[in-house]
Amino acid sequence: MATVLYITAHPHDHSVSSSLAVGKAFIEEYREANPGDEVIHLDLYRTDIPQIDADVFSGWGKLASGTDYAELTDNEKAKVRRLGELVDQYVAADKYVFVTPMWNFSFPPVMKAYVDAVCVAGKSFKYTENGPVGLLTDKKALHIQASGGIYSEGPMQAFEFGHSYLDKIMKFHGVPSFEGIFVEGAGARPDQAEAIKANAIEKAKEAAKRF
Repeated sequence: MATVLYITAHPHDHSVSSSLAVGKAFIEEYREANPGDEVIHLDLYRTDIPQIDADVFSGWGKLASGTDYAELTDNEKAKVRRLGELVDQYVAADKYVFVTPMWNFSFPPVMKAYVDAVCVAGKSFKYTENGPVGLLTDKKALHIQASGGIYSEGPMQAFEFGHSYLDKIMKFHGVPSFEGIFVEGAGARPDQAEAIKANAIEKAKEAAKRF
């Protein structure tokens, strides 16, 4: 049995969000094809994702210097503990599905906060004399991204930073397989918006069968 982390970053639901509509189709098809697998939905807009702030740095610093966890402040304890839960959940999963809209050429800031939470030395990667090495070499990942324009190819590809960033993070973590499904162009061609989404849903269903 595999564990899938279904990680979404959109303040709306699938009835409004194209990325979530395609993500919903993907995960439903995946569940049908893999009934024994566990799917954990991590809705980043409704999940406690601490930012790495002064409390976190202070708590980490105290623990690194030998201070007992019980001696941390309440804020330090809560944030350090939660960040530890997030990275442990991430490392324990077998597959990752990221679902995001494109905002200002990237993704919502809560996704960056989540990435920061799971980039932990000794957990998702390690430092060696030859540089960092990813530790998640038995995982696979997929990213569903919706955008009003077309950014996966053509002249605007240079301005695409959401999928390309996650691609780099997956490589950094050692994840050998990372796919992308793009729901793009509806803003530029509103008369084709439904067809664009429907086409992406079909691609998502096909991808789910082999994921």
